[in-house]
Amino acid sequence: MQTSSLRVNPRTKSRLEKLKVHPRESYDKVIDRLIDSYHDDEPLTEEEIKGIEEALQDLKEGRLYTHEQVKKKLGLS
Repeated sequence: MQTSSLRVNPRTKSRLEKLKVHPRESYDKVIDRLIDSYHDDEPLTEEEIKGIEEALQDLKEGRLYTHEQVKKKLGLS
């Protein structure tokens, strides 16, 4: 494996440190996990996109319930 040096801001290094699964995990592994979690091998379907758009429209038009309202309506509070 070829190695390279990278300059990172101390704040960034601290944030990467907090993302380690275990103390001896390399920054390379942390960054690799972050990249893997960012890249989605299964893009959204048209149906999923439509559902998201509808949900955003509901939100914009105030058609939503808070968690507390749902619990009350279901008799859970």
